[in-house]
Amino acid sequence: MIRQLRARVESAFACIAERMAGQPPCNPGLRVELVGLREWQGLFIGVLITPWTINLLLLPGGQPLRRLGPDERERRELPSGEYEFMGGTVPALGNYHSCSLFSPPVEFETQEEARAVAVAALYALFEAADNTPFERETARQPLSRRGFLTGGTSSRTR
Repeated sequence: MIRQLRARVESAFACIAERMAGQPPCNPGLRVELVGLREWQGLFIGVLITPWTINLLLLPGGQPLRRLGPDERERRELPSGEYEFMGGTVPALGNYHSCSLFSPPVEFETQEEARAVAVAALYALFEAADNTPFERETARQPLSRRGFLTGGTSSRTR
């Protein structure tokens, strides 16, 4: 199920990437990739890397996602705190919610750097206050939680 969903998301956003290729907000060193997709509280969650943004992505699972209007936001509680998500719809995929981590992702020279930060972001976002570890995917030189959080990249709100 997760493999098929990952493939659908990557395919849908790859079509968008083709239309956006060469436009100023796009980083030519990045391609569409969904990192760390897993089930979480009846939804699917992962980090979507695209040439124009890197977002935490929520997709419907056993629980549907409420469709959000263009200016509407929804706060979600993750183990590390509360985060604000906005809604989106892609015809080939349907409804989703996203929380921006980098937009545009100009800091990254390679896909490997973006992937390492995506893995570190998932780790930092899902590490509980009691430091219960979150299962990490393997990545080259992941950032520490402190490095990620002090880099000013989180959309965390208080």
